[in-house]
Amino acid sequence: MSLATKPAQRKRVLARPPKPAATKATSKATSKATSKATSKATSKTSARASSEAAAKTRLSPSERERQIIDGAIAYFSEVGFSGQTRELSKRLGITQPLLYRYFSSKQALVDRVYQTVFEGRWNPDWIKLLEDRSVPLRERLIEFYRQYSEATYRPDWIRIYMFAGLSDPVLNQRYIKLVRRELMPVYCRELRHHCGIDLPDQPVADEEMEFIWNLHGGMFYYAVRDHVYQMHMSVDFMTKAGYAVDTFLAGAKTTYPRLLNAVSSTANLPPQKSKGSRAR
Repeated sequence: MSLATKPAQRKRVLARPPKPAATKATSKATSKATSKATSKATSKTSARASSEAAAKTRLSPSERERQIIDGAIAYFSEVGFSGQTRELSKRLGITQPLLYRYFSSKQALVDRVYQTVFEGRWNPDWIKLLEDRSVPLRERLIEFYRQYSEATYRPDWIRIYMFAGLSDPVLNQRYIKLVRRELMPVYCRELRHHCGIDLPDQPVADEEMEFIWNLHGGMFYYAVRDHVYQMHMSVDFMTKAGYAVDTFLAGAKTTYPRLLNAVSSTANLPPQKSKGSRAR
């Protein structure tokens, strides 16, 4: 090849046209349009899904109130009554203003939790059970503690009770007054009868109630070890209840008449003697 032909070849190489710029621009525009359309469709789908989810969680007023109460019980049993309603609302998936539509204040919510957890689980039939003298007192007490433990010796009940006592014992005092008013007098009268002591007109003394607390408080401590200290025992509750009741009644045969005599002498009442023939 001669040197004369080289410039011509160079010109032909240089003359090759580049890819049209319009093709790149069109491709880019198409890509943007596709992306925008996809994004818009995704947003619509997301909005529709959110709307459907909202429809699914729309509750009646009574259902919403129940949801708030149940959530509050779980929340306060975990963090105590110092927990904030803002955090509770977040856990429930509702707004704080919505929570306050149902409960005007945090104290109103706390009061409802107390009524639900403590007063709401109180069973008046327990009194009838304890008063049924056709059944030996031992069996009555064991059955009472079976029912009482199922209603109260639960994680939420025990933990809320402990948290309340550490922060503001007003709720604890209300519950103890309920126990002293409804349960303890019946308990003491039945123990008198079990020990063969006839005192139908003598009011139940504080000393008698304190004697009962030895058993009742011991049962409660089993639940504290289980649900607060997380010390799960190998001995089941009903086995422990049987041991505790047997020990309590055996000691009461000796101690309770002596206690009542001491109370009677303080109150200037004639001393009482146990009637073994009536004991059960």
